[in-house]
Amino acid sequence: MIPAPGDGWSRLSPRKLLLDPVKAIGQAVVPVVVAVVGISQSDSGFGWVVFPVLVIGPLVFGALPWLTTHYRLTDTQIQVRSGVLNKNTSTAPLDRVRSVDLEASLLHRVLGLQKVQVGTGVDDDRITLDALSAADAQALRTTLLRRREAAVVVAAPDASTEDLPDVAPRPPAPAPLPVELARIDWSWLRFAPFSLSRLVLLAGALGALSQFGDNLPIWNEETARSTWDWLAQFALVAVVLVLSVAGLAAWLVVSVAGYVVQWWRFLLVREHGSLHLTSGLFTTRSITVEEAKVRGVRMTEPLLMRAVGGAELSTLATGVENGVTQVLPPCPREVAVGVGQAVLEHRGPLTDPLVAHGPLARRRAWFRELREALALVVAAAGAAWWFDISWWWVAALAVVLLLAAAAVGESSYRHLGHALAGDHLVAGSGQLARIRTVLETDGIIGWVVSQSWWQRRIGLADLVATTAAGDERVLLRDVRLDVGVALADAATPGLVREFLEP
Repeated sequence: MIPAPGDGWSRLSPRKLLLDPVKAIGQAVVPVVVAVVGISQSDSGFGWVVFPVLVIGPLVFGALPWLTTHYRLTDTQIQVRSGVLNKNTSTAPLDRVRSVDLEASLLHRVLGLQKVQVGTGVDDDRITLDALSAADAQALRTTLLRRREAAVVVAAPDASTEDLPDVAPRPPAPAPLPVELARIDWSWLRFAPFSLSRLVLLAGALGALSQFGDNLPIWNEETARSTWDWLAQFALVAVVLVLSVAGLAAWLVVSVAGYVVQWWRFLLVREHGSLHLTSGLFTTRSITVEEAKVRGVRMTEPLLMRAVGGAELSTLATGVENGVTQVLPPCPREVAVGVGQAVLEHRGPLTDPLVAHGPLARRRAWFRELREALALVVAAAGAAWWFDISWWWVAALAVVLLLAAAAVGESSYRHLGHALAGDHLVAGSGQLARIRTVLETDGIIGWVVSQSWWQRRIGLADLVATTAAGDERVLLRDVRLDVGVALADAATPGLVREFLEP
């Protein structure tokens, strides 16, 4: 029988009564405005009745989560129950807690609240408490992480002491102090313009703006023609130069501002057997990744960032959402290597040279890119024939595409490679970006060897190490079949040995 609230159960912060109604009103503002406009244009006399319902309804529904949500900690579990008609009770054993993440939006921070998300490593299900006071959230996080450690110790007693007579228990050892692995250095801002990840957001914003731009009265054929005639009065080179400088300036502002907003007060520490990351200007994040579940790291060097000596670092872990957690912002490569080595507790996997896959792998890398370029050239030729466009444009496009495909193919091959560094499998990949993935061999749960018809003819294969961490697979592309099988046997002895025997 579940105890009644008050018998060890606690409510969320009363300030949640201010948080949820504001969020509910924000979500309902559009329907409310539509309903009010519709009622005001009708002749019915229900306006004075419906209007208070439309305003008070979101407030009432916003207050329900605080009234119906309770949580408590027992010696072995964290328990949360909620719901009005459909009661829901969520529990998680303390020894199964894998992460305790804190998040606070701008509204949370104004009210002094934080959202707590407890991960147990079962799919993406999390126990969420939204919202606790900042002090209570921090205390709950510390308590859960320490009780998780205590539960693991109790579950696995030292066998050498089981037969000893009862003695007075030793006092608990003091918790080790957090070890700082990295913190924000604002000189790293120089890498922000060379990270193109925010171009997706900028393109999305332009796409949304274009939806409204089509309806503007200035966007018509006459206006476009007059604008072009006005631009034609100036030198075309000057117009292109001005537009390029303006676009570059806008990108600098967007990229630097986005970097500051996301990585403000960034700090990465090791504590309670976990990696703990905090950052954020408006919405603060506090992410915890249990080190026992970290199976490797991934260092990414995008093309532009590599030219200025920058890199990014992510961990590959089991039991966390998406499996891949970025633990460093764009930063100097030596910083990413240093933090990666600290996480792996092993030197070499991120810096040692890789074993090349040979000239046949280079030929396949070139062929893949040239095949895609030729497909585009054929499509351009078909369009030129259909629309009666000069074939000189098709020839120029073909030259550009083929040269670009050759460059990308060579880049893809140069990033290709593999190594076995002690108990770590290292895989190099990437087309323009150079990616090095390091995976603990203990985290490999199987191997998949696949060969296309062309690969079988030249003795190559794609070797995939399957794992529960990260993207659940690490690919070694176009490796010689005998080399790949020998590598798999060396990384996981006995797992593929039967395939080596005649």
